[in-house]
Amino acid sequence: MKKKIRFTVHSQYPGLGEIKVQQVLPNRFAQAIGPFVFLEHLISFKQSLNESHERFAESCSNAHRGIVILTYILSGTVEHLDSIGNQVKLNSGGVHWTKAGKGIVHDEAVGSETGVINSDVSVVRFWINLPSNHKAEKPDYFFLRPGKIPKKKLVDDAGWIKIISGEYENTIAKIPCYSREFLYHVHLEAGRQFSTMTNMTLEYATFLPAKKAVVNGNRFQAGELMAFASLGEIIEIENSSKTAIDIILFGGEPCNERIVAEENFVMNTPHEITQAYNDYYDGKYGQIKPKKNINKLKN
Repeated sequence: MKKKIRFTVHSQYPGLGEIKVQQVLPNRFAQAIGPFVFLEHLISFKQSLNESHERFAESCSNAHRGIVILTYILSGTVEHLDSIGNQVKLNSGGVHWTKAGKGIVHDEAVGSETGVINSDVSVVRFWINLPSNHKAEKPDYFFLRPGKIPKKKLVDDAGWIKIISGEYENTIAKIPCYSREFLYHVHLEAGRQFSTMTNMTLEYATFLPAKKAVVNGNRFQAGELMAFASLGEIIEIENSSKTAIDIILFGGEPCNERIVAEENFVMNTPHEITQAYNDYYDGKYGQIKPKKNINKLKN
């Protein structure tokens, strides 16, 4: 039996310079899906070769606590800097993984690929809630190059699936997990379909970053988030278009702890939120060091 759709969300794209930002989680229906408490999509279309990459790049430093920030680059570049000394620039297909823990300041500059004609930008950024016993741990960071993300071909050459977080058919992602979570990138060829069995103890959602698809018999447009109800076992995605599409499938075990979120802090009590602010203003999160020139992308 196919899973029922619990709700859908399609927010507008407010501007951030030349980058448009769509936030679909949290929303009026859900505070979280599994351990995922935040999802935004950063997008811009067809930048010409002559446009300045530096002018196009958008960034903003932020303090975080109590979460993991996971940034996956569908297309474009993202340069990461943080207050524990990391500076890494990744191209399409790369992953930045930042464990905020007890506090970190980080900045990610999003831009088009240098020297690529008609370069689109499409980046998804997640916040993953840390269990209470991991929120006070020291911050950490690592990145994955595109070739380091586990990838499996779908049956009948229907496409492929990248296992960014969690596990799929005994293939385990390289990203650490602090709860039962999963994050997949499904690439589906024209006229093909993908289906997967689900676990009734986990929550599931899909996001369509750029193109429409048919999900469990219902047509959805680009930019829509679909969350599934617990009823049913199968998720089936059909590509009825004449070109390939990409789907983000994610979720996990529901959080059984209280979630209190304010600005970029996600904790368990209001007191912990107050302490997060106090520690930040006391300088305990550190500062980002002056940016160095990076001429070579980490691919």
